[in-house]
Amino acid sequence: MRAGIALALLAASAALWWPAPAQAARIKEVAAIQGVRNNALTGYGLVVGLDGTGDQTTSAPFTTQSLQAMLQQLGITVPTGTSMQLKNVAAVLVTAQLPPFAQPGQTIDVTVSSLGNAKSLRGGTLIATPLRGADGQIYAMAQGNLVIAGAGASAGGSKVQINQLSAGRIPEGATVERSVPTPLAQGDSLQLDLNSSDFATAREVVRAINAKMGPGTAQAVDGRVVKVRMPASPDERVAFMADIENLPIERAVPSARVVINARTGSIVMNQAVTLSACAVAHGNLSVTINSTPQVSQPNALAGGTTQVTEKVDISIKQDANAMMTLPAGTQLADVVKALNSLGATPQDLLAILQAIKSAGALNAELEVI
Repeated sequence: MRAGIALALLAASAALWWPAPAQAARIKEVAAIQGVRNNALTGYGLVVGLDGTGDQTTSAPFTTQSLQAMLQQLGITVPTGTSMQLKNVAAVLVTAQLPPFAQPGQTIDVTVSSLGNAKSLRGGTLIATPLRGADGQIYAMAQGNLVIAGAGASAGGSKVQINQLSAGRIPEGATVERSVPTPLAQGDSLQLDLNSSDFATAREVVRAINAKMGPGTAQAVDGRVVKVRMPASPDERVAFMADIENLPIERAVPSARVVINARTGSIVMNQAVTLSACAVAHGNLSVTINSTPQVSQPNALAGGTTQVTEKVDISIKQDANAMMTLPAGTQLADVVKALNSLGATPQDLLAILQAIKSAGALNAELEVI
């Protein structure tokens, strides 16, 4: 009985102190098929029907030019020299993502953003706008009523606004006119691109595919690319991809990395980050400058002028913080506990982590974004 309890305690201790096992994932979560991706579409158009919140034509002359070009296409000619004072029209940029395998006749969502100085696009209608790809070809046509999440009102110099009024969306507002060919039905093989370069992950992808579909079906080209031999018919290829993208693989622990956002003070580190023993002393240096205006008034009969001078007092203060020893941490929890013991703010930790990295005590790659 005692031997069984001792073995149970030993197993529990091993579970606490041994390195964590590799994480399981599916191939679809670590790799993507080359060429099977979204394509960005962009178009320039006009939003009409605004309630006096459109572009000011004096500051946005391209709105007037666009409206004149549209009217000419409709058979209406504006006399030369006519000053069009528009309040219900706004020039906008229309963007959308064309998903893979999208076919003509299907609909996609579009985002409409103001280009000029329109106060609000609420209640507007986007007129027919062609959406072009990077090759200049038209792949979709967008049109419809905008959905604006914001709201606002102003009167007497006061203004209240909730969320954004100069951008909105049109659900299913664009109709696909042209499809983009994909490499799924081309050639005798496909290329899987891993989301991150890792030789261990590439090896696991090859092992899982060959174990399921037979030896020689997949082979790793490098740490990011895996070539997969495909069946001949399109139907078999679809079934083949449906099978292999759901195969489980064992993901290796990624390389240790600490990501620092210097603008927001955010610090994120993964589970592989470790810390060697080091000593840290961090003190805050503050400089205070006080400026006091002083008026120098001459005597009544002196004939001088009044002068305003400033008295400036400068003081420098530095906190006397003692040097603290950080123990070596072999797990992420130990690293977080050691850094929290410093009592530093996130902004201070940015400088501390960079200094620890320079000293060689931070066993991780430091990335500043």
